[in-house]
Amino acid sequence: MPPLLTARDISKHFATRLLFSGVSFQVDERERIALIGPNGAGKSTLVKILAGLEEAEEGEILPRRGLIAAYVPQADVFEAGATVRSAVVDALAKAAADGVIGHLHDEHEFEIAADMTLYRCELGDLLDTACAKLSGGQRKRLSIARGLALEPDLLMLDEPTNHLDVEGIDWLEEVLSTGDFASISVTHDRAFLEQTATRIVELSRAYPEGTFSVKGNYGEFLKRKTEFLEAQAEHERSLSNQVREDLRWLSRGAKARRTKSKSRIDASYERMDQLAELRMRNATQKSARIDFTATGRETQKLLVGRGLRKSYGDKVLFDGLDVMLTPRSILGLMGPNGSGKSTLIRMLMGEIESDAPTAAMLKEDEETKKALPKGTPDLGVIQRAEKLRMVLFSQHRTELDPDKTLGETLSPSDGVVYRGQMLHIATWAEMFLFTKHQLRTPIKNLSGGEQARVHIAKLMLEPADVLILDEPTNDLDLASLEVLEESLEEFPGAIVLVTHDRAMLDRLATRVLALDGEGGSRYFADYQQWHAITRAEEKEKARAAKGGTAKTEPAPEPKQASAPAAPKKKLTFTEKHELDQMEKSIEQAEAKVDALQAQIGTPEVLADHKKLAAIGVKLGEAQKERDRLYARWAELEERV
Repeated sequence: MPPLLTARDISKHFATRLLFSGVSFQVDERERIALIGPNGAGKSTLVKILAGLEEAEEGEILPRRGLIAAYVPQADVFEAGATVRSAVVDALAKAAADGVIGHLHDEHEFEIAADMTLYRCELGDLLDTACAKLSGGQRKRLSIARGLALEPDLLMLDEPTNHLDVEGIDWLEEVLSTGDFASISVTHDRAFLEQTATRIVELSRAYPEGTFSVKGNYGEFLKRKTEFLEAQAEHERSLSNQVREDLRWLSRGAKARRTKSKSRIDASYERMDQLAELRMRNATQKSARIDFTATGRETQKLLVGRGLRKSYGDKVLFDGLDVMLTPRSILGLMGPNGSGKSTLIRMLMGEIESDAPTAAMLKEDEETKKALPKGTPDLGVIQRAEKLRMVLFSQHRTELDPDKTLGETLSPSDGVVYRGQMLHIATWAEMFLFTKHQLRTPIKNLSGGEQARVHIAKLMLEPADVLILDEPTNDLDLASLEVLEESLEEFPGAIVLVTHDRAMLDRLATRVLALDGEGGSRYFADYQQWHAITRAEEKEKARAAKGGTAKTEPAPEPKQASAPAAPKKKLTFTEKHELDQMEKSIEQAEAKVDALQAQIGTPEVLADHKKLAAIGVKLGEAQKERDRLYARWAELEERV
């Protein structure tokens, strides 16, 4: 069978900036492609071109005859007044009118297809609900449902895990992994990549053809990418040496050059052009410099809340909740959409108050007073350390004015003061991978990832005791994610982390607080414990529903350690993959050492001093590499 879709030599500019050039792309049946790349590389634009929503400046798109393609945008937009059912029905009606689908013909068939898809997407109990009243996660599911209802051959999704909770991401992984269609997902969610992708394509000007494609999971991609970039860097070093020789030769007098062939002169200039291009490609592999500023406060209890409760009407979000934030603690806040995570954040920030009774309100109730532990703060009250400084990273980025320029947003003047040092605005922008030419670019013209970096740049200028991060990973590229994790790991204050990025939670969270949206809350030691217990409970519920006896897992008690020790630095996603491959790498290194030792003992080599010296140098390098691998293995094992 021919491929579902083929793109040849696609090029595109955004304003005066070249996004990509000469990009070729092919999608085969049931292939699950993850499209990754640096912020601003043009991933969203490329997918829109593949979906036929934008025109390429050069090249061609060749869909297979009769291809049904569906596109799910990053922003979930619905018509004013639309309901859950009507949003899908209208999408089907439009597709039928445009000739995209031919298997549905009238309103009745549209409604049946819509309802079937919505039940499959776990939205069956919201059919007549207004889209405006849906949570972020429900809106994302509805957007995906609109695409699935077309029964596409190819489903294209731009950042599909944004706004989905962990359960929603599990659902989406199941949909993509078992669906009878191909997919292209623009995503930076590493766990999602690992679970769903059969091929990973990185769009970046670091590669000679604009993309780098690897069949397999994210771990395999990282290995192959490292090998390619190391080879490219080595090529640059080799070419640089040749160009130095060319320059020496070309700098000789005209008389000496006349005796040389024109072909050598042409070859010299060609090598210089190649070197300039290589340097440009290798220089693109940068990541933003992220390093939050702490106040240096040594208070052990930064924030303490006891007996917190919040409800809206008859719906109780949480009740009897205790929270304590201490230096070097990272509290992972989890729960389904609408469970109260944002409400709890607003309560911690002091924007809303707990509606639980306080001890003062209960002063007439002697039994309740006696039941309170000695020294317990008032119920429903949050106590903050004196002059506590809290900084919020909001997923909605409402702090950014879309009409202001990048330079105006980063600083109203020509410089910023960072950790007591004055930096020029261009230098500050460069730390976040912006050029001086972008300083006049309006914020609304930046990509989602670029806006995320701007938001982080602003927050880094605010010294904080407590960082509250609400979905900080949305739109950040993979390189920036790694740097963000490193920075958070080193932050000496307390962090409250709300994220759907399971890899980040697994690495960073020293405790996990899970809200169930029905008034309940539980603490877990870390993400792995949360995952293991909740999955076990789900299996027990499923078994009970089939007539078995469910065993109830006792809820872990909240841990309120007053001053937890600094957590052991966990392995990054890349380091985990490195550790998995370490035994194989050591075996290969040992084999190389053995082979060189065998060579060095042969009569032929012993009789040739030049060969003996050359192999001796190689043997020394091989032994150093073997020793380095053993030391690295021990270092990684120590942190498991």
